[in-house]
Amino acid sequence: MRVLFDANVLLDVLLERNPHVEVAEKLVALVDNRRIEGFVCATAVTTLHYVGSGALGQKAVRKHLRTLLGIFEVAAVDRDVLQRALDSNGFTDYEDAVVHEAAHAAGCHAIVTRDAAGFSKATMPVFQPLELLAAVAARAD
Repeated sequence: MRVLFDANVLLDVLLERNPHVEVAEKLVALVDNRRIEGFVCATAVTTLHYVGSGALGQKAVRKHLRTLLGIFEVAAVDRDVLQRALDSNGFTDYEDAVVHEAAHAAGCHAIVTRDAAGFSKATMPVFQPLELLAAVAARAD
């Protein structure tokens, strides 16, 4: 299963945000163990760097991003992705539309986010983190 991780799930790990960090770390471990193929939107990496630098400092956030880029694939954001996001009628948040279109372009099967409402018009499955954990566990049984 190819899953694009929304920035909020990865920020939960980076910033150790309770009560979300535990489930988010389990999902990242599934990517690291190759139980799922994880993707991160290219624009999310810059967001993680910006937010993480303020909270953790440059050195720590760069180390985290190197690890992240070592286990996740990157869903590219190019002119076509940006244009399709602009043209999408169902999304009120452009950032969510970009994430959705980047996921499609990368051939992802699903998106995992804590903002499922922002993806209510998605044309692929959208999971809350706990829902994705359950789905992966059900596939393993």
